[in-house]
Amino acid sequence: MSQFPCGEGSLGMGKGLNSLHRLARQYALRVLDAAGITLNGSQPWDIQVHDERLYLRCLLYGSLGFGEAYMEGWWDCEAIDELVCRLLTAQAPQQVGWLTQPLLGLDSCLINRQRGKGAFVIGQRHYDIGNDLYEAMLDRRMIYSCAYWDGGAQTLDEAQEAKLDLIARKLELQPGMRVLDIGCGWGGTAQYLAERYGVQVVGITVSKEQAKLASERCRGLPVEIRLEDYRQTQGKFDRILSVGMFEHVGYRNYRTFMQVARRLLNDNGLFLLHTIGSNVAYQGRDPWIERYIFPNSMLPSPHLITAAFEGLFVLEDWHNFGINYVATLKAWHANFEQAWPKLADRYDERFRRMWRLYLLMSAGSFKARASQLWQLVLSPRGVSGGYRSLR
Repeated sequence: MSQFPCGEGSLGMGKGLNSLHRLARQYALRVLDAAGITLNGSQPWDIQVHDERLYLRCLLYGSLGFGEAYMEGWWDCEAIDELVCRLLTAQAPQQVGWLTQPLLGLDSCLINRQRGKGAFVIGQRHYDIGNDLYEAMLDRRMIYSCAYWDGGAQTLDEAQEAKLDLIARKLELQPGMRVLDIGCGWGGTAQYLAERYGVQVVGITVSKEQAKLASERCRGLPVEIRLEDYRQTQGKFDRILSVGMFEHVGYRNYRTFMQVARRLLNDNGLFLLHTIGSNVAYQGRDPWIERYIFPNSMLPSPHLITAAFEGLFVLEDWHNFGINYVATLKAWHANFEQAWPKLADRYDERFRRMWRLYLLMSAGSFKARASQLWQLVLSPRGVSGGYRSLR
């Protein structure tokens, strides 16, 4: 049952709520019209409203109300990614969420949510929900990060392999090197690097399910998988990579993360950081994403990243290919929907709508260029003779 007020109770209260709903609907019409979106219209990005309480819920609770309403079947849309792209381009989110927006990020200013046991929350609540889900959605190597389509890849498998090859070439891998993979996922990257480039890999993750499957995947290879937080890692490495993990570090820990990477990396080594990013320094979190998808997570900005590694690393290269995430997320969504008949025994319809919204809303954010995908190459002292950027 929804916790949103339904207008029940005294007659006076009912009339008051009806007036609020009408005002909220009128306001929503103005916001949507500015984004080229029509209520119950015929365009693919138009919202089909099934419950009139939607308008007030969104006005008061922003993305949390918008997302929960979709999960509960209050609205539908044929092209959610295009809907979200248009809303973001028109800056519609800044005009709603009067109750939740002022509170976003307040606890993060007071509490370091990604330390100690908090570092493992993302593993438990996102990555451990079911390997069957991720096996169905992802490519054959189970790479859960942006694929690289710019080289002409035609399939998700090809685009992910192109991304892994790009990373290996940027790191200038040579046989026998010792490589650290911070946030190793299900082991697909470590397996690829060990098999194709003859390197030794240590992969770390805070997800028990990832660590278990990664160990199985890499059995017989010079790969060690550890269930540990990056702050616990010891040793020395010729190369370090972190792909799709920095989003879970938290801005209070960015400097610590970079200090750990510098401590672990040899003086003549290279460090590749692959992360989703925000255009502005923002310490808050999207309330719907925080509650249902990525707890204790936030997107870094260029300023926050560079401040974190200043005095520790030399920036050799910064590559933005965020638009590639649109095709990646659409491929994941297509795989998810195709596999749903096999997944339905374990996940209910509410989860299906939640996951669909997550994937397509994310695609819309990258399409609107509100979210970015960056690969940075860092060196401790600067590459002698200069670093050759690769694309």
